[in-house]
Amino acid sequence: MSSILFEKQGHIAKISLNRPESFNSFNREMALRFLEVLDDCEQDDNIRVIYLTGIGRAFSAGQDLKEILNPSIPLEKIVEEHYNPIVLKLYNMPKPVVAAVNGVAAGAGANLALTCDIVVAHENASFLQAFSKIGLIPDSGGTYFLQRLVGYQKALAITLLGDKLSALEAEKMGMIYKVFSNDEFEESSWKIAEKLAALPPIGLKHTKTLYHLGLTNNLEDQLEQEKIYQVKAGTTEDYMECVNAFVEKRKPVIKGK
Repeated sequence: MSSILFEKQGHIAKISLNRPESFNSFNREMALRFLEVLDDCEQDDNIRVIYLTGIGRAFSAGQDLKEILNPSIPLEKIVEEHYNPIVLKLYNMPKPVVAAVNGVAAGAGANLALTCDIVVAHENASFLQAFSKIGLIPDSGGTYFLQRLVGYQKALAITLLGDKLSALEAEKMGMIYKVFSNDEFEESSWKIAEKLAALPPIGLKHTKTLYHLGLTNNLEDQLEQEKIYQVKAGTTEDYMECVNAFVEKRKPVIKGK
């Protein structure tokens, strides 16, 4: 059975990490397949949203430590050929990525989730920066994203101490967007993807780009970029259709153009 389950439902691509017996930990085959699937999502103009989750009790426990013992796959290769390309692909994806964290997200698994644009979690899910416990440093963008989400002091303490955070704790500190109960997790998290898929995709793409630019721009530069991208968005067919639909009191027909 494939380590990555991939299906397209309308304008949504659903990607499920599928090594439940290993808590969806990544080995080389899984990482490379994940990259292939992400390439497919990026190139398919019909796909507007990506929904990422895990099969079984875990979202992902990060790296499969058994593979690290293989001398033909050193840490440098794992980081350089697996996690760095995955993080960059998720971050630069011109379509929103929703991470539905169904269980434990540890190590690289936690950081891959935090790379996504909207992160929601099952009430029993947890987040763990497990690197310090085995003498490693956070990879997969952990030192970049976490401190931007929760602040320097808290992020560093969480990482150095290897604290296990519940989904509710993660939500409270602003690490993730929302927590759903067991009964509503699947339906409610999927509804987020459906809502995004029904919106004009070019505007969403430009919004994501601007938030990335806002991490490093000063205010004047950011205002200039907002002007540029607003003009781009205002020349799309979807923008005119939405304005006309609003005036005519009808539902707009979104074409992604």
